[in-house]
Amino acid sequence: MDPLIWAAVFILVTSFLANVSPFVGGSYTLIATLQLILVGFSPTAFVVVVVVSAAGATAAKLVIYFGAFGLKKYIVRNKNVRLFSRYTSNWGMYVVLFVAAFLPVFPFDDFMFVGAGATSMSLGLMSTVTLGAKILKSAAEIGLEFTVLRGVSEVLGANQLWVSVALTAVFILLGAVLFKVDWEGVLRRAGVKVPGAQLADAPAKAL
Repeated sequence: MDPLIWAAVFILVTSFLANVSPFVGGSYTLIATLQLILVGFSPTAFVVVVVVSAAGATAAKLVIYFGAFGLKKYIVRNKNVRLFSRYTSNWGMYVVLFVAAFLPVFPFDDFMFVGAGATSMSLGLMSTVTLGAKILKSAAEIGLEFTVLRGVSEVLGANQLWVSVALTAVFILLGAVLFKVDWEGVLRRAGVKVPGAQLADAPAKAL
Protein backbone atom coordinates (compact mmCIF):
# COMPACT_ATOMS: atom_id res chain seq x y z
CA MET A 1 0.00 0.00 0.00
CA ASP A 2 1.13 3.53 -0.74
CA PRO A 3 3.08 4.94 2.26
CA LEU A 4 1.06 8.14 1.93
CA ILE A 5 -2.17 6.21 2.61
CA TRP A 6 -0.69 4.65 5.74
CA ALA A 7 0.55 8.07 6.83
CA ALA A 8 -2.89 9.60 6.23
CA VAL A 9 -4.60 6.94 8.37
CA PHE A 10 -2.02 7.39 11.13
CA ILE A 11 -2.40 11.18 11.03
CA LEU A 12 -6.20 10.97 11.11
CA VAL A 13 -6.13 8.75 14.20
CA THR A 14 -3.43 10.68 16.05
CA SER A 15 -5.02 14.05 15.25
CA PHE A 16 -8.30 12.77 16.64
CA LEU A 17 -6.71 11.34 19.79
CA ALA A 18 -4.61 14.45 20.36
CA ASN A 19 -7.73 16.63 20.37
CA VAL A 20 -10.42 14.44 21.91
CA SER A 21 -9.58 15.22 25.56
CA PRO A 22 -10.43 18.83 26.44
CA PHE A 23 -7.32 20.89 27.30
CA VAL A 24 -5.12 17.77 27.30
CA GLY A 25 -3.94 17.49 23.73
CA GLY A 26 -0.77 16.79 21.87
CA SER A 27 0.83 18.72 19.05
CA TYR A 28 -0.90 16.90 16.22
CA THR A 29 0.58 19.16 13.54
CA LEU A 30 4.07 18.21 14.69
CA ILE A 31 3.13 14.55 14.37
CA ALA A 32 1.72 15.25 10.91
CA THR A 33 4.90 17.09 9.98
CA LEU A 34 7.03 14.14 11.04
CA GLN A 35 4.92 11.88 8.82
CA LEU A 36 5.37 14.30 5.93
CA ILE A 37 9.11 14.17 6.44
CA LEU A 38 9.01 10.36 6.46
CA VAL A 39 6.98 9.99 3.24
CA GLY A 40 8.80 12.81 1.52
CA PHE A 41 7.48 16.24 0.62
CA SER A 42 5.37 16.73 -2.48
CA PRO A 43 2.42 19.06 -3.16
CA THR A 44 0.02 16.10 -3.06
CA ALA A 45 1.46 14.74 0.19
CA PHE A 46 1.28 18.19 1.77
CA VAL A 47 -2.40 18.67 0.85
CA VAL A 48 -3.32 15.18 2.10
CA VAL A 49 -1.51 15.67 5.40
CA VAL A 50 -3.10 19.10 5.94
CA VAL A 51 -6.68 18.04 5.17
CA VAL A 52 -6.53 14.75 7.08
CA SER A 53 -5.01 16.33 10.20
CA ALA A 54 -7.68 19.07 10.13
CA ALA A 55 -10.46 16.49 9.72
CA GLY A 56 -9.20 14.42 12.65
CA ALA A 57 -8.94 17.47 14.90
CA THR A 58 -12.43 18.67 13.95
CA ALA A 59 -13.98 15.22 14.52
CA ALA A 60 -12.52 15.21 18.02
CA LYS A 61 -14.29 18.47 18.82
CA LEU A 62 -17.62 16.75 18.10
CA VAL A 63 -16.83 14.23 20.82
CA ILE A 64 -16.03 17.07 23.21
CA TYR A 65 -19.33 18.76 22.32
CA PHE A 66 -21.46 15.66 22.91
CA GLY A 67 -19.54 14.81 26.07
CA ALA A 68 -20.24 18.28 27.45
CA PHE A 69 -23.88 18.00 26.35
CA GLY A 70 -24.26 14.80 28.32
CA LEU A 71 -22.66 16.32 31.40
CA LYS A 72 -24.10 19.82 31.05
CA LYS A 73 -25.88 19.81 34.41
CA TYR A 74 -22.46 19.54 36.04
CA ILE A 75 -20.37 21.56 33.59
CA VAL A 76 -22.71 24.56 33.61
CA ARG A 77 -21.67 25.16 37.22
CA ASN A 78 -18.30 26.33 35.95
CA LYS A 79 -18.29 30.13 35.89
CA ASN A 80 -16.48 30.23 32.53
CA VAL A 81 -19.15 28.08 30.91
CA ARG A 82 -21.86 30.29 32.38
CA LEU A 83 -20.05 33.30 30.94
CA PHE A 84 -19.91 31.59 27.55
CA SER A 85 -23.66 30.91 27.60
CA ARG A 86 -24.38 34.64 27.54
CA TYR A 87 -22.72 35.00 24.13
CA THR A 88 -24.12 31.95 22.30
CA SER A 89 -26.75 33.95 20.39
CA ASN A 90 -24.13 36.40 19.09
CA TRP A 91 -22.79 35.79 15.56
CA GLY A 92 -19.50 37.25 16.70
CA MET A 93 -19.06 34.03 18.68
CA TYR A 94 -18.37 32.16 15.43
CA VAL A 95 -15.67 34.66 14.51
CA VAL A 96 -14.11 34.09 17.92
CA LEU A 97 -14.38 30.33 17.37
CA PHE A 98 -12.59 30.59 14.02
CA VAL A 99 -9.74 32.55 15.61
CA ALA A 100 -9.61 30.18 18.61
CA ALA A 101 -9.48 27.11 16.35
CA PHE A 102 -6.73 28.70 14.26
CA LEU A 103 -4.49 29.91 17.08
CA PRO A 104 -1.54 27.65 17.89
CA VAL A 105 -0.73 26.48 21.43
CA PHE A 106 -3.81 27.92 23.18
CA PRO A 107 -6.69 25.37 23.35
CA PHE A 108 -9.43 28.00 23.50
CA ASP A 109 -11.52 26.09 20.97
CA ASP A 110 -11.72 23.17 23.44
CA PHE A 111 -13.25 25.51 25.99
CA MET A 112 -15.70 26.81 23.39
CA PHE A 113 -16.87 23.30 22.43
CA VAL A 114 -17.31 22.42 26.10
CA GLY A 115 -19.36 25.58 26.57
CA ALA A 116 -21.30 24.96 23.35
CA GLY A 117 -22.19 21.41 24.36
CA ALA A 118 -23.29 22.53 27.80
CA THR A 119 -25.48 25.29 26.29
CA SER A 120 -26.71 23.40 23.16
CA MET A 121 -25.15 25.81 20.66
CA SER A 122 -25.49 24.99 16.92
CA LEU A 123 -23.09 22.12 16.17
CA GLY A 124 -23.34 22.20 12.36
CA LEU A 125 -22.12 25.77 11.99
CA MET A 126 -19.48 25.32 14.68
CA SER A 127 -18.10 22.24 12.87
CA THR A 128 -17.93 24.05 9.52
CA VAL A 129 -16.17 27.05 11.02
CA THR A 130 -13.76 24.82 12.93
CA LEU A 131 -12.88 22.68 9.90
CA GLY A 132 -12.05 25.77 7.84
CA ALA A 133 -9.89 27.15 10.62
CA LYS A 134 -8.14 23.82 11.18
CA ILE A 135 -7.27 23.47 7.49
CA LEU A 136 -5.65 26.91 7.52
CA LYS A 137 -3.95 26.15 10.84
CA SER A 138 -2.57 22.83 9.61
CA ALA A 139 -1.35 24.36 6.36
CA ALA A 140 0.44 27.19 8.16
CA GLU A 141 1.90 25.13 11.00
CA ILE A 142 2.92 22.07 9.00
CA GLY A 143 4.53 24.23 6.34
CA LEU A 144 6.46 26.17 8.98
CA GLU A 145 7.32 23.11 11.05
CA PHE A 146 8.55 21.19 8.03
CA THR A 147 10.94 24.03 7.29
CA VAL A 148 12.02 24.76 10.86
CA LEU A 149 11.84 21.46 12.77
CA ARG A 150 14.90 19.87 11.26
CA GLY A 151 16.93 23.01 11.84
CA VAL A 152 15.82 23.29 15.49
CA SER A 153 16.61 19.63 16.10
CA GLU A 154 20.09 20.10 14.66
CA VAL A 155 20.72 23.23 16.74
CA LEU A 156 19.55 21.53 19.96
CA GLY A 157 21.22 18.28 19.08
CA ALA A 158 17.92 16.49 19.73
CA ASN A 159 15.86 14.00 17.78
CA GLN A 160 12.81 15.51 16.02
CA LEU A 161 10.51 13.11 17.86
CA TRP A 162 11.78 14.22 21.28
CA VAL A 163 11.30 17.87 20.35
CA SER A 164 7.68 17.02 19.49
CA VAL A 165 7.15 15.16 22.78
CA ALA A 166 8.55 18.08 24.80
CA LEU A 167 6.25 20.57 23.07
CA THR A 168 3.26 18.29 23.61
CA ALA A 169 3.93 18.23 27.37
CA VAL A 170 4.02 22.03 27.40
CA PHE A 171 0.66 22.23 25.58
CA ILE A 172 -0.99 19.84 28.06
CA LEU A 173 0.15 21.91 31.04
CA LEU A 174 -0.90 25.15 29.37
CA GLY A 175 -4.37 23.82 28.57
CA ALA A 176 -4.99 22.79 32.18
CA VAL A 177 -3.91 26.22 33.43
CA LEU A 178 -6.10 28.10 30.96
CA PHE A 179 -9.24 26.25 32.03
CA LYS A 180 -8.67 27.29 35.63
CA VAL A 181 -8.38 30.99 34.79
CA ASP A 182 -11.33 33.19 35.82
CA TRP A 183 -11.96 34.67 32.36
CA GLU A 184 -14.91 36.76 33.54
CA GLY A 185 -12.63 38.42 36.06
CA VAL A 186 -10.00 38.97 33.34
CA LEU A 187 -12.58 40.61 31.07
CA ARG A 188 -13.84 42.85 33.86
CA ARG A 189 -10.33 44.01 34.74
CA ALA A 190 -9.73 44.72 31.05
CA GLY A 191 -12.78 46.97 31.01
CA VAL A 192 -14.90 44.65 28.85
CA LYS A 193 -18.62 44.72 29.63
CA VAL A 194 -19.85 41.22 30.41
CA PRO A 195 -23.54 40.66 29.58
CA GLY A 196 -25.58 39.27 32.45
CA ALA A 197 -22.71 39.84 34.88
CA GLN A 198 -25.21 40.28 37.67
CA LEU A 199 -26.09 36.60 37.26
CA ALA A 200 -22.52 35.43 37.68
CA ASP A 201 -23.07 34.34 41.25
CA ALA A 202 -26.55 32.95 40.76
CA PRO A 203 -27.15 29.19 41.09
CA ALA A 204 -26.53 27.30 37.86
CA LYS A 205 -30.15 26.11 37.67
CA ALA A 206 -31.31 29.72 37.41
CA LEU A 207 -29.48 29.98 34.08
